[in-house]
Amino acid sequence: MIATALAVLIAQAEGYTPPAGSEPALHLSGYVDLGWAKAGGNGTSFSSGDTRLPADYGVDTFAPAVNSRGDVASTDSGGRFTNGFLPHSTGIGGHASFLVNTVDVDVRYSPATAPLMLFTRLQLLPRFSSDGESTRVLAEQAFARVIPFNSQEFALSVGKFDSVFGIEYLENEANLRTGVTPSLIARYTTGQSLGAKAFYRLQIAPLWTAVSLNVAATNGGTLVEPLAPQNASLTGTPSFSARFGIEVNLPTLELKVGASALDGPRNDQSQPGVRQKALGVDGRLVFGPVELRGEVIGLTQDEGAGDKVNGTGTHTVVSKFDVRGGYGQLAIGLDFTGAVRRIAVYGRYDRRHARFEGFIPITVDRITAGARIDVWETLAVKGEYLVNRELAGAPDVDNDVLTSSLVYTW
Repeated sequence: MIATALAVLIAQAEGYTPPAGSEPALHLSGYVDLGWAKAGGNGTSFSSGDTRLPADYGVDTFAPAVNSRGDVASTDSGGRFTNGFLPHSTGIGGHASFLVNTVDVDVRYSPATAPLMLFTRLQLLPRFSSDGESTRVLAEQAFARVIPFNSQEFALSVGKFDSVFGIEYLENEANLRTGVTPSLIARYTTGQSLGAKAFYRLQIAPLWTAVSLNVAATNGGTLVEPLAPQNASLTGTPSFSARFGIEVNLPTLELKVGASALDGPRNDQSQPGVRQKALGVDGRLVFGPVELRGEVIGLTQDEGAGDKVNGTGTHTVVSKFDVRGGYGQLAIGLDFTGAVRRIAVYGRYDRRHARFEGFIPITVDRITAGARIDVWETLAVKGEYLVNRELAGAPDVDNDVLTSSLVYTW
C-alpha cells in the first residue's frame, strides 16, 4: 500500500537500511505523474494594474501551483521586470490542460557484502514555454550512504539528497504526497542539497520513545532550486542545517515533533558574508485514521551585491528578505480490501508573510481541500482545489487553482 511505501521512505530518510539479503542488490523503480489543471485568471499572481517593479516583489508568484513540484500555471509578468523570485512554470496560463508533471526513475544498489547504499533519482520534466516544447532532465538525487555500525542507527550520506529541515520533504515525490501541491513554505525547506549529512537515532524502548538528530553541510541550504542553485557552491562556504526530533510510538498513537535550523551564506550570490538563517518547528500526530501535521518557519536573508543567480537565470539585485509562514493539514484515511485500497480526504491551511527591504510587505494565505484514492498497489488518483487569497500588500487577483494528478508507481 502507499501508506506502507511512505513508512519505508521515512525510515530510509532517517537512517534505516533493509537487512542484507532481504532484497536484490540492484533495484529499479519509479513513477509517472500525469495531471490536469486549470488556474484562474491568466495563471499568475500578477495584476495588470500593478506597476511596481520588480513585479515579482509585490506578489506571491508561487501561489498558483499545479503539481507536487510546485510548478505554477504561468510566470508571465506581461513584460515587466522581475528579479528571479519565480518558480518553474508549466506554461498553461489560464487554460485547462493535461500535463506530464514528472517521469521518475530510481536506481538503488545495496551490495550484500557492505553496509552501503547507492541511490540515484533521475526525472524527466516535459514543459511548454514561449520557446516551444522542451524536456528537462534532472538528477534530483544522487548519493552514497553508509551505516558503519550494526548496533547503532547511525548513517552517513554524501551526494545530493533531500533536505533535513522540517518534515515536508518526506512528501516531495508525487506518489508519496497525500495531496497534489506543496505548501506555501515548501520553497524554503524542501530543496535537494548537495554535500554531506549524518543521521543518528536513539531508541528508548521502555518509554516507547526515540530521539533523532539529522545534520547536513551543503552548497546552498534547504531552498528549492528556482530560488538558489544547489549543484555548485557560488560562495565557497557551506551552509549548515539540522533537525532534532522526538518520537513517541504508542500502540494506538504516534506523535513526532521536531525543531530545525539553517545557517550559512546565500547561494544565489557570490559573497560568503551574505548570510541566511532560518528556524522552524514541526509536528505530526497519527491516531487511527486521522493524521494532523503542521510546520512553521522564519527565514532571514541578508542583502548582497548585484550578482544574483538562481534556477531561473541571472538577475540584478540581491535584496534583504524576511519571511514567516506555516501550514496545518488534517487528513482522514480509510483502508479497504479489494481494488480500492485507501481513500483519504484532507484540508490544509497555509499562511505566509514576506518582506523585501524597501518594498511593501505582503501577506497571503491559502485554503486547500482534496481527496486521494489508492487503487491496487500502484495507482493513486488525486483531486485538489486551492483558494489563494491576497490579504495585505499584494493586489487581489483571480489565481485559484483546480488541479488533479494520476500517479502510477512501478
